[in-house]
Amino acid sequence: MRSLVLLALVVLALLLQSTVFAIFQVAGVKPDLILMLVVFNGFLQGSREGAFLGFLAGLLQDFFTGSYIGLNALTKMLAGYLVGLAEGRLYKESVVLAAIMTFLASIVSQFAYYILLFYLGIQVPPLIAVLQVIIPTAIYTSLLVPLAYWKFMRSNEKGWLRYREP
Repeated sequence: MRSLVLLALVVLALLLQSTVFAIFQVAGVKPDLILMLVVFNGFLQGSREGAFLGFLAGLLQDFFTGSYIGLNALTKMLAGYLVGLAEGRLYKESVVLAAIMTFLASIVSQFAYYILLFYLGIQVPPLIAVLQVIIPTAIYTSLLVPLAYWKFMRSNEKGWLRYREP
């Protein structure tokens, strides 16, 4: 059941990101809702779960957006894994920590995406990439964390996302 709910959340995030948040762009930047889900899952469940959801959600995002297949999968997997390393070390009930983790994971993910694009021959000036895409996306995404983190965390503990005993 948990897997189906996570899949539904990823699809919903993809739809919202490409429709509603395409309208609410700030300076041409929209939040990365998929990354936010990956960070939440990694922060609450650990690096293995974070990396797994990051890879699958990123792959779905690649197929959905038609971008280079695998770029989002690799960068989201990296972000989910790194955030998951903090799973047992930080206070999970803190929205501020979740927002900081989302901000840092977004910077790492976007920077890794930028490096992979460079190796594919797509060159964007570094200053433009950092100031107009990477940092604004990280800020916008982390500002949305308080709206969703509590619901995700509670569902992870007592709701649809909790692990059920067979």
